[in-house]
Amino acid sequence: MDRQRILILGGGFAGVYTAMRLERRLRRRDDVDVSLVSRDNYLVFQPLIPEVVSSSIGLVDTIAPLRRLCPRTHLFTREVDAIDLPARTVTLRPGVRPRPLVLEFDHLVIALGNVPALGALPGVREHAMPFKSLGDALHIRNHVLNVLEEAAIEPDREARRALMTFVVAGGGFSGVELSAELNDFVREVVRDYRGLERADLQVLLLHSGQRILPELDASLGRFAHRLLSRRGVDIRLKTRLAGATASAALLSTGDRVPARTVVATAPSGPNPLLETLPVELQRGRLAVDSQLAVPGLDRVWALGDCAVVTDPRTRRPAPPTAQHAIREARCAADNIIATIDGRAQTPFSFSALGQLASLGRRSAVAQVFGLKLSGMVAWWLWRTVYLMKLPGLDRKLRVATDWTLDLFLRQDIAQLKTDRTKAIASEHFDAGEQLVRQGDFGDKLYVVQSGRVEVCREQPGREPERLAVLEPGDYFGEAALLEEATRNSTITALTAVDVLTIGRRDFQTLLVTFPALKTVFEDLARARRPPDESTAEPRSVRSQKPVS
Repeated sequence: MDRQRILILGGGFAGVYTAMRLERRLRRRDDVDVSLVSRDNYLVFQPLIPEVVSSSIGLVDTIAPLRRLCPRTHLFTREVDAIDLPARTVTLRPGVRPRPLVLEFDHLVIALGNVPALGALPGVREHAMPFKSLGDALHIRNHVLNVLEEAAIEPDREARRALMTFVVAGGGFSGVELSAELNDFVREVVRDYRGLERADLQVLLLHSGQRILPELDASLGRFAHRLLSRRGVDIRLKTRLAGATASAALLSTGDRVPARTVVATAPSGPNPLLETLPVELQRGRLAVDSQLAVPGLDRVWALGDCAVVTDPRTRRPAPPTAQHAIREARCAADNIIATIDGRAQTPFSFSALGQLASLGRRSAVAQVFGLKLSGMVAWWLWRTVYLMKLPGLDRKLRVATDWTLDLFLRQDIAQLKTDRTKAIASEHFDAGEQLVRQGDFGDKLYVVQSGRVEVCREQPGREPERLAVLEPGDYFGEAALLEEATRNSTITALTAVDVLTIGRRDFQTLLVTFPALKTVFEDLARARRPPDESTAEPRSVRSQKPVS
C-alpha cells in the first residue's frame, strides 16, 4: 500500500492541533506522511496578544515554534496560492527562489483562518490598523509609542489631543481586551512624557450592538462596561466605524473624532481562496458534515474559521473560538486515520467549557461551567486557564515569569522600530550572475541603472537563443507581472550591473492608481512579444534594437 499523504492548510489552532494529534496517533506508523502549510513558522496564542501591546508579556512569549510542536510533520512556510481538487494538488506561492511549489495529497485538511476585510469602508484599509496577528500587535505598540513621542513635542493643543486619542472598533473579545490593555498602558506611561497630561488621553471603544461582549451573559457585559468606563474608556454603543482619514475616525453617527490611532478588530472574513473550490459556500465558508468532511469532495475536511460546523445539540454553527478549533482538530485527525484504516468515523460533539475576557489591571469576566465570575477572581482564573493551555513548557515558564515581574516593574516604553522594505529597492549583480531564470515566478520589475545584461531563451535540445542586450534605462520583467505568468527567458549580467526593482504588489498598486501607465506597459509588452510566444522578456525599452 502506498504511503498516505495528509496535507493541512493553515497554521492556526485548527491546523496545528490537527498535525499534533496526527503525530501522536501515528507515532508508531510509517505508512502516513503529514505536511503542514503555514505562513509563519510559529503558532500564535491569540488570547495573549493584547498583552503584547501593553508589554505585560514579551513579544515572542506568545508564540510556539511549529517545528517543536510538530517535529515529525513536514512544514512549508508559504502561503497557499491555489487548490486543485481534481488533480489533488496545492500550489504554494514562491519563496526566496521565485518558483511555485506544488504539493500532492491524498487527504486534505482546510483550516485557513479569516483574513482582514477592511476595504469595504472608505479610508479604513489605508488608515486603520488591523488587530489579528502578532505583527499587528507589534505594529500597534510601536505606533502608540510613536504618537506619544510626537505628542510630547507637539505645541498645538488640538493636534496633541488627536495624537493622544485611540479609537478601537469592535466590542467583542478582541476589541474589549485590546482597549482595556491599551487604556491601562497609556495612562501609566504618560507620566514618562514631560508636558503630557492624562486629561488629554482618550480611549474610545465603538460597538454596533446594544452591549459589549455579547458572547457572554448580559450581567457580565454590564460589569465590563461599568469597569472600563470607570477606568476612562469611552464606550459608544450602537456606533460603528464608518470610515477613516489620516487624522480622524468617522463614526456611523456622523461624528468625526480627531485621532491618529484607529484599530479595527471587527472586520474580517473568510479566506477568498475558498471561493475557488467547486462547492457551494455558506456565507463564504465551507459547510461540513458531522464528521467534519466536506460533502461532495473526496477525503477533504474543513475546520476552524473557514468551516460551518453545526453543533448537533443547538443546531447552530459552533463559534469560531480556540477551544472549538482544538476539539475540531482532534475529531478531524481521528476521522482521517479511521478513513485510512477503513474504520467508522466519529461525529463531532463538544460542549464549550466557558469563556473568559480580560479587562486589564487585575480584572476579568468569566463564564465557566454555568458560573458567572467577575473581578479579581475571574482575572486569576483567566490567567490560570490560559497559562495551562499555552503549548510548551518553556512558554509557560516565560509567561509566568513575565506576569510575575509585571506585578512589580513598570511598563516598558522602548519603541522597536521595524521599517518596511522600500517599495523601490536597489540590487547589484556581478558579471555572470543570473538576475532572472526562465521558469521562475514573475515577482519584480527591473530597471537597469548601470551595466549590461543579456536576455536568452532556453529551448530543449538547443543552444540558448539570445534575444536582446539591455543597457542603462532599459527595463524587463513587466510581461510576467502583467500576465501573472512565469518567466520565459533567462537574464544574465554581462558586466557588473546595478538595477532598481519594484515588487509585484507595489507594481500592481501603481497600475491600479495610474491606468494610463498600465496601458503603456501593456503596449510595450505586446510590441516586444515574439510572434511565437504569448509572454516574453523584453528586447529594449528605447529602440527595440536587434540583439548584439
